Amino acid sequence: MMFAPLYPYLYRVLAPIFPDCLWSAKPTQPQVALTFDDGPHPQYTPPLLDVLDQLGVTASFFWLGASVRRYPEIARAVFERGHWLGLHGDTHRAFPRLSSRGLQMSLEATQGAIANACDRPLDWVKAQVRDVRPPNGLFTPKTLHLLQSWQYRPVMWSVVPEDWRRPGVQRVCDRVMKQVKPGSLIVLHDGCYGGQDVAQTTLTIVEQLQSKNYQFVNIQQLWHLKSGVQSG
Repeated sequence: MMFAPLYPYLYRVLAPIFPDCLWSAKPTQPQVALTFDDGPHPQYTPPLLDVLDQLGVTASFFWLGASVRRYPEIARAVFERGHWLGLHGDTHRAFPRLSSRGLQMSLEATQGAIANACDRPLDWVKAQVRDVRPPNGLFTPKTLHLLQSWQYRPVMWSVVPEDWRRPGVQRVCDRVMKQVKPGSLIVLHDGCYGGQDVAQTTLTIVEQLQSKNYQFVNIQQLWHLKSGVQSG
């Protein structure tokens, strides 16, 4: 069953109920955040990076710790090109199914994998890589309480075109363009599901948005826009 038509309604319902999460922002200019889940991937992430370089776009990547350990050279390439890093859990297991300790270990294992892959001190990673997007967007109030008590920042979405189901590049792009507005937080995937099309999808979306004078910000900048802080 496809849930793509439901995501805009879910966003409108959930965002006001859980305002401490980052769902979107209200910038004074046409700015959006482009994010990618489930990577890094040895086939799909490198051509995506080339497209982002070609278009001059900085994005944000929410990584699985297991994938970072498996493909550290790809993770390092993303980091060295200046993209923002976030956590998606060590594996793609839903956070509500984990015990409190299991969730904490999952996030810490991912931070450790990032530290090793990117050759950064673990303390630096723990201070800088604190944005967390739950797999499949599944969370409970307890999940959010735990994340915030551990000094993580929960990040959600406002535009979810279900690219992981591979409905076709054009359909994914049409869904994004129908829903996007200044401050949107767009979710795409560069992992095993959806990653096959992600470079072409990203190229099409970015070119269409740039033709409408949109600028691209990372998650840190979107937090600043949400709070009304101007980032340089």
